[in-house]
Amino acid sequence: MTIEPTPGDDRPREKLSRLGAASLTESELLAIVLQTGAGGRSALQLAKQLLAAYGGLRQLLQSDTRALQCYPGIGRARSALIKAVQELSRRYVTEKLPVGRAIGSPADTKAYFSARLRDFQHEVFCCLYLDNRHRVLRFEELFRGTIDGTSVYPREVVKQALKYNAAAIIVAHNHPSGVAEPSQADERITRRLSAALALVDIRLLDHIVVGDGQTTSLAGRGVI
Repeated sequence: MTIEPTPGDDRPREKLSRLGAASLTESELLAIVLQTGAGGRSALQLAKQLLAAYGGLRQLLQSDTRALQCYPGIGRARSALIKAVQELSRRYVTEKLPVGRAIGSPADTKAYFSARLRDFQHEVFCCLYLDNRHRVLRFEELFRGTIDGTSVYPREVVKQALKYNAAAIIVAHNHPSGVAEPSQADERITRRLSAALALVDIRLLDHIVVGDGQTTSLAGRGVI
């Protein structure tokens, strides 16, 4: 079967060259990743069908590799490309806070934690350890839980902060429900952590709750 050529104005690569990547739709960007079509479909047609089948770009990037390989026209090589795009995107965002760099703004910190935590299907509690100039010493996933909660132990947080010689820390956890509204339990553990860390002269700068595309700062709420 012959694959019909895509009209010049609709060719994603040419459009990117003329107008820039921001002008392309998600299906056009995905078509560039796929490079060629399959089964009588152009790369753009295949991209549109793939996004429709999975319900959007995020769901596609999060999809199981084996299931993705079985989609008609994808296979092992293209599924590997799609998963590589997911990992590159995650690393691009999280690289904003490499070890040794000072935190630039609260917005950068929220974006960092969101990229790290929002796609987990269970709760993860993590710590960002900082020196006295608020430069990043280390990021660590400290506790993991279930879909609706996790246990946080202030003693372990203090222990790890002392281990890395931190002067301050920022903690964060995700809500798999997608709602970033802090619970009363979140507020209680924040106050307990702040008090425990203060005993060893370490500041808790913030506790960030990560939802689906949104974050909430407990420092911004006045809890700390």
